[in-house]
Parts: sequence; structure tokens; C-alpha cells
Amino acid sequence: MAEASDSKIPILLLKTKSVPADAYEEYFSTFGGGRYTPTFVPVLEHHFKQDALAQVRAHILDGHFLPTSGSSSQQYGAIIFTSQRAVEAFTCIVQDLRQNAARPLESYIPQDLPLYVVGPATARGLRALNLPCPILGEETGSGEVLSPFILKHYNSLHPGPDNPAILFLVGEKRRDIIPNTLQSPSLPNDQRSRVHELVIYETGELHSFKETFTSIWQKNIEQASGRQWVVVFSPQGCRAMLESLGLIDLETGQSKWQSSKTSQREVLIATIGPTTRDYLIQEFDIAPDVCAEKPTPEGIGEGIRAFNAGSK
Repeated sequence: MAEASDSKIPILLLKTKSVPADAYEEYFSTFGGGRYTPTFVPVLEHHFKQDALAQVRAHILDGHFLPTSGSSSQQYGAIIFTSQRAVEAFTCIVQDLRQNAARPLESYIPQDLPLYVVGPATARGLRALNLPCPILGEETGSGEVLSPFILKHYNSLHPGPDNPAILFLVGEKRRDIIPNTLQSPSLPNDQRSRVHELVIYETGELHSFKETFTSIWQKNIEQASGRQWVVVFSPQGCRAMLESLGLIDLETGQSKWQSSKTSQREVLIATIGPTTRDYLIQEFDIAPDVCAEKPTPEGIGEGIRAFNAGSK
């Protein structure tokens, strides 16, 4: 079905909206000359671990990020953020300390403390805190690229085997590429960086996701919105999404993709990158219509532009 020329094109983002600002909402609100309407459909629910928040708060108040007396080193020399949820958890801590700490927050956190991030979303969230610390790694885009970046930069700040550890705020489900790379036995001892991982949030699939998603995309069709896009950010929720769209058989689990031609489908699928694309192909024999070359709003947008140009 062709895209309606007199109405906006829905783009359903299968993610929780980032706070205080979401780059995908900002980008797709003006994408294509304002022809698209972004809507967030959360797939996962996140719970901050209160004991972990308390640990980070105690590290800050106890001066564990400050150089110790008579020494140029400290317990922690940097913090790593690879998810928006970790940034949001840290935001809660910072806001609490700004309201309740005995001294200004800047007296507990040195202005040269590196905050390493994996992409624009994490960088944007940290910048909103207005900390004096450098935010580094925004252009890396993945743990594989961020890891050697951290090694090179951190070793330039803290050369030698006695460098302070790096605090890595993570969710319960994460890859090990960063700690494995920074602490690799193949590295010379004086080039390794100790990483202390702290699970600061837990994640689970929302039980209401399938019902909510179905209601939204069906309502769009009823309102004659024409073609709409679904942007998938992770393997979580993929089965529920495909079942909702009628792209897999509920009884057999077999794909109906081959019998559902692009020209006949009103809902098209884009993935944020190859990991989710490959999951759809391997698990369900379903290839998305678009796979972003870069895991960014611009990457998704460029993929949709190329798809639209090729389908004319």
C-alpha cells in the first residue's frame, strides 16, 4: 500500500523514550520534511537496583573518585556508560546529591574525571547533567570500538600497572567485550585497566507490549495513515512484534514472510543494526526491510530514504 500523501507517516520506535531528551524523537519529528510522526512503544521495563545506587552514592561521598592524600591515584579514575538506563540511574544519583549533599557535587567529582560513552544517546544524557567532566567516546558507536579508545586514552592519563580502576555501570544483561578487552591477559601488565562492573538496573520484557503495539499499528491503519514503519532496537520483543503483525504462524512458529510481499504490507520493519537483523533472519527467517548502517537516528533515516528511493 502506498504512503498516504496527505497524512503523516507513523514510525513506531520499539524503545523507552530517553530522558531528558530523545535523539530519535527530535530527528524523526523533522525527518522527511516533517512527514513522519514518531511514537515510542516500550518493549522492556527497567528497575534501578537501590543497593547499587546507594553504592555509587557512597563512592562519591567517600571521595573514591578524588586523588587520595599523598598520592596521585584514586580508587576510581573513570566511569563507563554504554546504555541510556545507566545514564538515567546516574542522573538520579546526581540529582539527589545536588539536593542533599553537604558540599557542592563538584567537590566530590574531579572535573577531569573521564566519563566514557558508547554513542550520542548516552553522551546527550550526561551532558544534560552539566557536570564539568569530559564526556568521551561519543563517536565510537560500539563496545568493540570504545574499548581500544578507552585503553589508549586512560593509559595516557594513568600510565603504569597501579592505575585506578574504572567503574562500569551496567544492566544485568550485557556483553563482556569492554571488561575483557581492558583486562585482557594478552596485554602487558602496565597497559591493562581494571574494570569494576556494578549492575545498577534490571530489565524484563513488558507483558503489555504485544497488546499495546497491536493497538497502535492497527489504529494507524484504521485512520488511513498508509504505510508505517517499525524500528526494532534489540532482539527482545521481536517474537511478540512478528506475531502481532501476522508474520509468523502462532501454532507452528513458521515464517509467513515469503507470502507477504513488501508491496502488500502496510507495516515495514527497520533494525538499528546487524545484530537485531541477524536475529530476525536466524530465528524467524525474516529479513527486515531496512538495516541501519550506523546505530543512530540518522542511520535509520538514511536507510528509509534509500528504501523509499528504491521502491519508486
